[in-house]
Amino acid sequence: MSRTQKEAQRCLGKVYLLGAGPGDPGLMTLKGKGLLECADVVIYDALVSPAILDMINPQAEKINAGKRMGRHSLLQEQTTQLLIEKAQAHAMVVRLKGGDPFIFGRGGEEMADLVQAGISVEVVPGITSGIAAAAYAGIPLTHRLYSSSVSFVTGHEAIGKYKPKVNWQAIAHGSETIVIYMGIHNLPYIVEQLSEAGLDLHTPIALVRWGTRPEQEELIGTLTTILQQVEETGFTAPAIAVIGYVVNMHSVLSECRPV
Repeated sequence: MSRTQKEAQRCLGKVYLLGAGPGDPGLMTLKGKGLLECADVVIYDALVSPAILDMINPQAEKINAGKRMGRHSLLQEQTTQLLIEKAQAHAMVVRLKGGDPFIFGRGGEEMADLVQAGISVEVVPGITSGIAAAAYAGIPLTHRLYSSSVSFVTGHEAIGKYKPKVNWQAIAHGSETIVIYMGIHNLPYIVEQLSEAGLDLHTPIALVRWGTRPEQEELIGTLTTILQQVEETGFTAPAIAVIGYVVNMHSVLSECRPV
């Protein structure tokens, strides 16, 4: 950062990229709660739960920048520009994201753009849904008998994309547990790719919807059965998928769900 940028930065506010966790307000970090209570502006995403939003300073300006499949409130570039503008006018700006900002949350992109613009920025981690939703469903992502490795992967890739970034061949054999974010829309493609890569069709899969919230629900099947189950039940996003033999622990541990 140049001397001019450092001098300008002292006249600007600070942006906090804050992870809200997956939904249960009890999973919000103490640091995150304190920031929300003191914020001048909070720019939040669609999947942030109402209970988390209730923690925001009543005098703060609240801006919904949420993105959901087919319903984009603000483009990513617009969101970044908004953060810059608000930091130029306010001391504390919070960018509130579901889960963790750096786990499929575009936090790295936003932070880099803010640094480039000379804005002071700090990331405050949150509990990512891939860990918390599985835990609340009674599915340990690692287990001495079933899994000593985990892969986190995005399922949100357009079908027919010229060059998909996810190497499903490598994912299928790279770890014993696979956690897929934003994969419900492309689940038929994902199942096809994993099957073609040689993953056993009897491998258990769990879909966990609205993880850690009171309305959380699970759909348990295998790679062979899950697509028909989704169609029959009308199971929809937002949900994560957990693939691997740790899913078998659901029948044992799910009765101990947090309350």
